[in-house]
Amino acid sequence: MLLGHEQIHHPGYSIIEKAYIAVFGIPIVGLRIRARNVFSLIPKNRPYHHILDAGSGPGVFSFELGRRYPEAKIIGVDLLEGSIQACEHIAKKLNIINVRFQQSPIEELPQHNCFDLILCVDILEHIQDDLAALKGLYNAAAPGGTLVLHVPALYRRYPIWKKRPNFDVETHVRTGYEPYEIEKKVKQSGFLIRKSGFTYGFWETLANNISYMITGAKMKNKTLYSLAFPVLILISLFGARARPQKLGAGIFMVTEKQGD
Repeated sequence: MLLGHEQIHHPGYSIIEKAYIAVFGIPIVGLRIRARNVFSLIPKNRPYHHILDAGSGPGVFSFELGRRYPEAKIIGVDLLEGSIQACEHIAKKLNIINVRFQQSPIEELPQHNCFDLILCVDILEHIQDDLAALKGLYNAAAPGGTLVLHVPALYRRYPIWKKRPNFDVETHVRTGYEPYEIEKKVKQSGFLIRKSGFTYGFWETLANNISYMITGAKMKNKTLYSLAFPVLILISLFGARARPQKLGAGIFMVTEKQGD
């Protein structure tokens, strides 16, 4: 099933938008690139019973986790009441019983020592006290639990070769992170880093850059973007799950909470 296909039941989308999603899946180039990277980073050959999608937004990652781990209980957490209501509507419409949603800041999660897998994908750049958010995730993780973290890097190649600061998105409180910055904060929160590196290789970055040129990260020029999206996804697939050594537009970390 195409990533984000369940969004055809999103109550805020038009009939045309839902029809487009039915054909192509969720039409967000950057989200599709991050999803390919993040899901490939989840450690295999271990059971996951309780999973947290920290900063669930429209629920794309939450519902995908529900499909991949049907025996697990997945919770998507978000601050926005509207997002929670839309996700609950979709879950009810599709009779999805292993995914539920709650409204809560990540810094104040009510669950402690609970989740054996946590995804936090491009969320920390929206949070002023990101260290408090990481500590909240640490408290929520079960002993031995895994956090797969992804954040935007401070720099990217834009438009093609030149190194420039990452995209300025109006909901971000910081543009991105240098690897040493996010590594320090992850360690301060208590997690052990098992694996880390850059995401967004040449082709993924090129596709994402063109997407940004069209929309400005503000959902502008929807008609042009809808025409370009299938081509951009194909471009990004040339370098799917690339791991640049020196510079990528994203940073990943696979971390673990030490067992008590």
